[in-house]
Amino acid sequence: MLAGVIDNGNSVGTPGAERRFGWSNMFVHPEEDTRADGGFQGERAVLVGYLRDQRLTLELKCAGLDAEAMARRAVEPSNLSLLGLVRHLAGVEQYWFRQVMAGEDVRRHYRTADDPAADFTGAVADPEVVADAWATWRAEVAFAEGVVAGASGLEVAGDSGGEPMELREVLVHMIEEYARHNGHADFLRERIDGRVGQ
Repeated sequence: MLAGVIDNGNSVGTPGAERRFGWSNMFVHPEEDTRADGGFQGERAVLVGYLRDQRLTLELKCAGLDAEAMARRAVEPSNLSLLGLVRHLAGVEQYWFRQVMAGEDVRRHYRTADDPAADFTGAVADPEVVADAWATWRAEVAFAEGVVAGASGLEVAGDSGGEPMELREVLVHMIEEYARHNGHADFLRERIDGRVGQ
């Protein structure tokens, strides 16, 4: 089994070598990290705060990468890529906040009946595709933040396929969704350039 030695942010495949941790290989030093990492007061602040930190983590995992790196697949047969995750999470934001909570009838950004996996299959190494993905994701995040800020309480419910869904459950689900995919992003980014953690 090959183990990578992390050296100044680069992954060096050295047989039998141990993987080492060091702040030089992290994205930002803890003192410069813009995420709150807890300390929130009250249910709404806790849910909104942890979701915000998860969204910031996604951005951090993709920071400084060109289109080729953003579109790089993990390992066969997976179609996961960082770009695919950004596109997918834009669609997740759109579904839960724009469609379920706001009741808007909109066409999904990337997936179609013919290609339900288009979030990932359409994640190609093109700077315009990357720019579109980030613009779409940021617009959906801004919309979601507006929905949450404008809600009278966390018990406000939307319609999820004929079933009522409270805002608090949507927020918990979103934290879960980001946490899962940020775990994927950890491995994708480490495979690209060896950067780890956070």
